[in-house]
Amino acid sequence: MLKPSLQLRLGQQLTMTPQLQQAIRLLQLPALELQQQVREALEQNVMLEADDDNDELESLEALSEQLPAHATTGSDESTAVIEPQATDTHDSEAVDTGADDWESNSAQISEVSNWSGDEDRALELSDRRGESLREHLLWQLELSKLSDTTLAVATLIVDSINDDGYLTDSLEELHQTLPAELKVELADIEAALRHVQACDPVGVAARSVAECIELQLLQLSEEVPCRQVALTIAREHLDLVANHQFGPLRRMVQCSEEELSIALALVRSCHPRPGSTIQPAEPEYIVPDVYVRRGNEGWAVEINVGALPRVKLNQSYAGLLTRASDHAVMRTQLQEARWLLRSLEIRNETMLKVARCIVERQIGYFNHGEESMQPMVLRDVAEAVELHESTISRVTTGKYMHTPRGVIEFRYFFSSHVAGTDGSELSSTAIRAKIRKMIAAEDPSSPLSDNKIAEVLTKDGAQVARRTVAKYRESMNIAPSSERRRVPARGC
Repeated sequence: MLKPSLQLRLGQQLTMTPQLQQAIRLLQLPALELQQQVREALEQNVMLEADDDNDELESLEALSEQLPAHATTGSDESTAVIEPQATDTHDSEAVDTGADDWESNSAQISEVSNWSGDEDRALELSDRRGESLREHLLWQLELSKLSDTTLAVATLIVDSINDDGYLTDSLEELHQTLPAELKVELADIEAALRHVQACDPVGVAARSVAECIELQLLQLSEEVPCRQVALTIAREHLDLVANHQFGPLRRMVQCSEEELSIALALVRSCHPRPGSTIQPAEPEYIVPDVYVRRGNEGWAVEINVGALPRVKLNQSYAGLLTRASDHAVMRTQLQEARWLLRSLEIRNETMLKVARCIVERQIGYFNHGEESMQPMVLRDVAEAVELHESTISRVTTGKYMHTPRGVIEFRYFFSSHVAGTDGSELSSTAIRAKIRKMIAAEDPSSPLSDNKIAEVLTKDGAQVARRTVAKYRESMNIAPSSERRRVPARGC
């Protein structure tokens, strides 16, 4: 028979207090979500009020005093200045390898016609009202004098167009989806398709890239030089253009080298994705959490005060509280308000510490570029600021810093280690930058293979295998050497 008994046990356990849970939740919120969270707290807690003054937030006071002793501060207490350090790396220039062949030669095309380049067309077609491509096309069709049947078929065609502007269903499939009582023939669908293809943007409702480019070239005047050659290339020989086989292409179209150059400029001036010029919504802008600036004394890291929610304790309500028991609810709200303000202070202090540590460790990147990026993982920053790795992960997720090199996410500065030939460790980001620079400077007629790039990197002190080079190259969306080869047309 069981008997009730009392037992005494000693033990330790971690308890997540409400204050700690709130601090962790606010720590991982981006700036916009943090502002939304504070607005909700203002609506629910009478002890909080919006701080409309231009004074600095109380949460930013004394941050400089809590920084390590080897960091100097500027005039702003929320700013940490990092002294410049000597580095033995060379300057790296920004190289743009993402240029699309379709969008090149805009200067050359302007000499032969009044055809506007992609940048002008993008500005002309930019939709500030957030209008979708479907709405944009239906608006034009409704203004056209079409019969009810033709308008119904054209609407069906518009519904089958993807975001890039291509018709995804065949005309036979569209014919099968139409109700029998409409008595629509395949020729009627083709006629409705021509009405849709006549809409803006030019090239919409095409069934292939060749047809898309052909529709755009047909908008040019017949007096434009080499227009017919460009149409022949678009209809029959786009595969030769993609593979840069200009010698066989010139023999197929039977034209001179100069005519081929002008025709290719016409083809490349066309937009391969006309539907993308219509923006479905307004762009969302990134709000940086910290600013990184270079001054006379080094790199300065400061909190973006404008992105922080301005909230303070309502002193009028707080002064009305007494020790009477009937004010228990208000005392609870007062305690919650103080927890929130303290959590905001912890968030700002932690973010400034982490941002300063990142800049200090990656000062080579800020001075010279990606090729000077140093290997760094969460543990390195956690040990430097004496915080847990999970805390560093929360701070660096969805947080951005505004630098002279652009708005960069905190996580961009973290990269894996690559062993060097001298036993040192290199950053994988720096290796990618070197690969991109080498490919950008290569001879188009004799591009560098992955094996050759690996050999050059090994001579430079980076022990990288061929398969690693291939993996990095594919991650940067760079084609292999066989597809990058370009044979000059004049050699044939």
